[in-house]
Amino acid sequence: MEHTGVAAKSGAELAAAFARLDQPHVYTPAECARMAETIARIQQLKRERNAVILAHNYQRPEIFEVADFIGDSLELARRGRETDAAVIVFCGVHFMAETAKILSPEKTVLLPDLRAGCSLAESVDADALVERREELRALYPDLQVVAYVNTSAAVKAVVDACCTSSNAAQIVEKLPSQHILFVPDEHLASYVQGKTSKMIISWNGNCYVHHQITPENILEVKRTLPDVQVLVHPECRADVVALADAVLSTSGMVRYAKESPAQAFLIVTECGLSDKLLMEVPEKTFYKACKLCQYMKMISLDGTLRTLETMQHRIELDETVRVNAARSLQRMLELS
Repeated sequence: MEHTGVAAKSGAELAAAFARLDQPHVYTPAECARMAETIARIQQLKRERNAVILAHNYQRPEIFEVADFIGDSLELARRGRETDAAVIVFCGVHFMAETAKILSPEKTVLLPDLRAGCSLAESVDADALVERREELRALYPDLQVVAYVNTSAAVKAVVDACCTSSNAAQIVEKLPSQHILFVPDEHLASYVQGKTSKMIISWNGNCYVHHQITPENILEVKRTLPDVQVLVHPECRADVVALADAVLSTSGMVRYAKESPAQAFLIVTECGLSDKLLMEVPEKTFYKACKLCQYMKMISLDGTLRTLETMQHRIELDETVRVNAARSLQRMLELS
């Protein structure tokens, strides 16, 4: 999603835009005035560095104000590849910046905060995966391995194909195998198993943000708002997915909310997406099954400014790993 027209916003305009986010202690007029100065400096440095800023849907609202593109991780990496920018600043978590580097090896890819990891991506490492893959192939010679894009470059490099939350079932169906080792998200694996007759063997991993959302969280809102549309990410538990009106990726939720005639939605994913929707679709109402990702929120406006000032922190990949990871991503594109 292209994001335009933000450079001209004043502190007062930012304060008004953020007022509906129900975070008054953060977005005071004084703080928004300071943010406006930082935003102006970031915009200036983007021009000087020939840089583009990619922001994931779960980022802080103020990050959206400096982003050139906002969306899902793979969508953003592809956007970065398509631009003429020499520098990509990825406002997201580490594996996302790695994916951008996989697709744009000739560009400088920067991550504003190296602490911005991912509990899901860190639940699987390449060596353990290779060991498990070989054990299973002794039992199922046709076994193929599918990795969710929420994984490291090293993991992507040792699998047969990657997938996103929106195309996972499609990728599994098109692979020439009846036995699939799906890594690393057990809940997405469960969701895919419900869409295919193939045997899905799941990894023992999950996103801590989605895993802690319970059916009780959803039912409490539905008791008060019986007509609310419930949009659930497939990284959620099966008992939460069962309560959904639609099961969608983050970008899918954005499209659904904009196109649906419904006026009220419960957004069951990391609550940064609700902030984005509040800003983009002001005529509709969005409720949060609110769980914050501490890793996503490590990316700040000040950190983004420092990254452009210092050109740190650079993402570097072993070329063999990068090439093999790119192969798995390309396989996904061919299958989808």
